[in-house]
Amino acid sequence: MAKEFAKYILCLNPNDDNCNCKSCICFDGNNHPDFEIINETGETIKIEQIRNLINKVIEKPIVSNRKVYIINDSEKITKEAQNCLLKTLEEPPEFVTIILISSNENLILNTIKSRCMKIKFSNIDDKDLIKYAKNNLGYEKITENMLRAFGGSIGKAINLKENEELYSQIDILIDNMEKKDIISIFLDSKFMYNKEKIYETLDYLIVCLYAKSKENIQYLKCINGVNDCINKLKSNANLDMSIDNLIYNIWRNLNEKNYRSKI
Repeated sequence: MAKEFAKYILCLNPNDDNCNCKSCICFDGNNHPDFEIINETGETIKIEQIRNLINKVIEKPIVSNRKVYIINDSEKITKEAQNCLLKTLEEPPEFVTIILISSNENLILNTIKSRCMKIKFSNIDDKDLIKYAKNNLGYEKITENMLRAFGGSIGKAINLKENEELYSQIDILIDNMEKKDIISIFLDSKFMYNKEKIYETLDYLIVCLYAKSKENIQYLKCINGVNDCINKLKSNANLDMSIDNLIYNIWRNLNEKNYRSKI
């Protein structure tokens, strides 16, 4: 949706439904000089990337009359980088449109959100999403946790399919939290230290913990720990230490009685 909107903004003949202007041709060929997607690969967005964006924003458009920048997964912008972006969002050049896409606006600073026009998209109905996932994405079995992780989004369903084995490991890890000792849990959680997949891992971990909270309210406390871990990682905290601390605290919260008796 954001890309189609960007194409329309950049179009030299926006009233032509089948426009073949130079801007549209460049856009369809993925080589438009006045358009850029930041964080297309889903990584953490650091201050260097935002500074590069700010430097480019002031440059005049080349092909179109306008310029468009899309910041994908904008909740992954570090706090430092978000603060760096504030001035540009408040007073962008008149020919520039900046689009922030987010699936978790709670991780975006209020000062950022107050400078934007918010457009919300309704979730796709679960039945329609299951049908699409099975017919188009090759899913055979969709668990309740997976459906929650989809969050009414086809995009998330696609990402989940790519990480299906990872999410299965998380399901097993959480199921064993109250059954195994802490040493065994640490041994079972080696997969969680993958830097490339850390945010997908932590997001799905929240889904699993929330599902378990219906059986034991202590799981809700663990969700706060995951959110704290995400914020620390966005602030460039050490990955291994953050995950070590998170896993230990989850296990301790869920095995508090046993933990105290052993002490």
